Amino acid sequence: MKAIKLLFVSMLMVSFSGFAQEAEQAEEPKAEEHYNINKFRQLYQEFSTPNQYRSASGAPGPKYYQQRADYEMDIRLDDENHHIYGYETITYTNNSPDVLDYLWVQLDQNMRAKDSKTPLIEGGGVAPFAQPSGFAGEYLSEPFDGGFNIKKVLDSKGNPLKYMINQTMMRVEMPKALAPGKKFEFDIEWDYNINNHVEGRGRSGYEEFPDGHRAYVIAQFYPRMCVYNDVEGWQNSQFWGRDEFALPFGSFEVNITVPADHWLDGTGKLTNRKEVYSAEEMRRYEMAQRTYDEPVVIRTQQEAEKLAMMPGVSNTKTWKLKADYVRDFGWTSSRRYVADAMAVKVGGKDIMAVSIYPPEGNPLWEQWSTKAVAQTLKSYSRMTFDYPYHKAISVHAKNQGMEYPMICWNYGRPDADGNYSDRTKFGMISVIIHEVGHNYFPMIVNSDERQWTWMDEGLNTFVQYVAEQDMGENYPASIEGLDAYPSRRGPAANIVPYMAGDQRYIAPIMSKGLNTYQFGSNAYGKPGTALNILRETVMGRDLFDYAFRTYSQRWMFKHPTPEDFFRTMEDASAMDLDWFWRGWFYTTQYNDMGIKSVDKFYVSADMNQEMKDYLEERNIPKDRVPQLVYMVKEGSEDFKEEMKGKAPSEVVSELKDYMMDNFTAEQRAAMKEPKYFYQITVEKPGGLVMPIIIEYTYADGTSETVTHPAEIWRLNDKEVSLSKATQKEIVGIVIDPKLETADIDTSNNSWPQEPKVDKFEEMKQ
Repeated sequence: MKAIKLLFVSMLMVSFSGFAQEAEQAEEPKAEEHYNINKFRQLYQEFSTPNQYRSASGAPGPKYYQQRADYEMDIRLDDENHHIYGYETITYTNNSPDVLDYLWVQLDQNMRAKDSKTPLIEGGGVAPFAQPSGFAGEYLSEPFDGGFNIKKVLDSKGNPLKYMINQTMMRVEMPKALAPGKKFEFDIEWDYNINNHVEGRGRSGYEEFPDGHRAYVIAQFYPRMCVYNDVEGWQNSQFWGRDEFALPFGSFEVNITVPADHWLDGTGKLTNRKEVYSAEEMRRYEMAQRTYDEPVVIRTQQEAEKLAMMPGVSNTKTWKLKADYVRDFGWTSSRRYVADAMAVKVGGKDIMAVSIYPPEGNPLWEQWSTKAVAQTLKSYSRMTFDYPYHKAISVHAKNQGMEYPMICWNYGRPDADGNYSDRTKFGMISVIIHEVGHNYFPMIVNSDERQWTWMDEGLNTFVQYVAEQDMGENYPASIEGLDAYPSRRGPAANIVPYMAGDQRYIAPIMSKGLNTYQFGSNAYGKPGTALNILRETVMGRDLFDYAFRTYSQRWMFKHPTPEDFFRTMEDASAMDLDWFWRGWFYTTQYNDMGIKSVDKFYVSADMNQEMKDYLEERNIPKDRVPQLVYMVKEGSEDFKEEMKGKAPSEVVSELKDYMMDNFTAEQRAAMKEPKYFYQITVEKPGGLVMPIIIEYTYADGTSETVTHPAEIWRLNDKEVSLSKATQKEIVGIVIDPKLETADIDTSNNSWPQEPKVDKFEEMKQ
């Protein structure tokens, strides 16, 4: 008999479920009947078809290839005239299956040429106010005479090669097509005027100090090969100044000649250290190689200040640097530099964390720069792979934040008296972590920055947040007086103002960086926050960290695409995340959930009105219905005061018999009968689907948090109803209590609803 009763109940449940689903489907607009608008549909339309170069798992395919470019260079710095002279030999290896008719070379300095089109793509009109320096630069100054002066392009035998320059790209014509597996060697001679990066906001250049001396941070200083791959062919999109770079890996042998009193460092190993260091500097450097706790000063502030008081020397030194399997090269040089270093243990190897800065950077830089470098290497290596190079350098450059293999420029300067605020300190530490972190993304995991800015900036911003929090834990003196490191980006709540902004001025993350509104939020903040939410709220740290390391290690020293990242994260975690990628990366939708209603139910043995209506509609006699458990909503016509506080077995006698017959004695002893039943209806005015994190507070003061996966929205994108059975009465409910989901409006997240605070009063508080 009980089996028959249960079957009848099951049939009723199926009927109710089918009726509800039919009603839900009927609400869909007719215009969308033949198009899958479900937010959990797969990304087959957005993704490219897997092939022999890139597999469906997100790993490189069996025929994946990448090109190689090797450089030998001789560079001379003319400090007096702030000019660079260069000569390079490029050996280009065609590892592709394609025959190449020509080669494309990047000439990034040409964005500063007098005839550059870069200034002409920016609108804005006349600014209502400006700083005098900005006004003078805009309206009173002659355009900077920058850009590469290409003197020669020769083949390996010294014969001139034909070439064509189109803005920042140069096409080099080879004597014959380059077949797969073959190499082509050619030479370029060039020079250019170095820009003042403080006045002109360049990624590289010089800063001139009141004493007339300069500090140089030099990059994009040589003609560089473009990437050729299976996705783009030649990546020869013009450099307008914002979108960064796509570069092949190779080796570098670079000889840089500078004034003899300069201190220089750059990408690669310094192969003639004993020739360019003094005996005392060599002794200090060797001590730094054995020191792990505090930096050792190699060139002191007093030594740098003494040189700064002198006019400078006419004789020169040549510093020789050699690097293998890097994608780029950067260097810095000045007579005014202080330098310190210490060793960092990463994966059983000692890495040198180095800082180079003028006296203007102290005391802030000697206190925190090298420690920030060390923490970055530790945190990023834990999240990805062991740092493969032998050093990482942080160089102080005013108003700068830019990265190259093994070296980067970073801002953060005390005032003239050496005082600095917390904002200056944390700004400096954060930019050092970010720029050193770029060694991993994109210097090693070599994504196409020209096309997909978020793949380096967004991923790097995410790991930066992890490293910042590690910095606060491992160097507590850096955050003295604070509970944790005050990260600017990463926490979900910090991206809410951007997500809630005017949709006319927001673009999807999957946009070319040059063409996006609010570049910082789009390329850095939103993807970095999305990955933090994915790690902390959607996947959990163990699953996320394993998948993220898998991606990082699969694509070390290779060229990944967004799809390679998305597919690997799913492949290594067994989680279908297409809904997440679509919502966060392909749309500008935002998350907004709210509690629409909370209804309290009680158990009854008497037939409720819903069942009466159901039977009447189907002409089913009441005497054919077995005894069932009925749910009665508080305040309905079926509700009676005596229902409150009673367990189900106290109301429905047969339920008690069923419990006794179908559970073991041990199970019966552990069984807790709920006395309160709640239906919580959550509505979703926002378009983004996210997990529902719901906190229940009980009358006895205890609380409980339950997380419903985002898939709870798969059948109804507007609202869902949750059930909660408990022995204790619920007195409060909050959605997203810890602000984990970037909900743009939390005023509807609580029950009972909290009174709205007057904005003026809120500001005063």
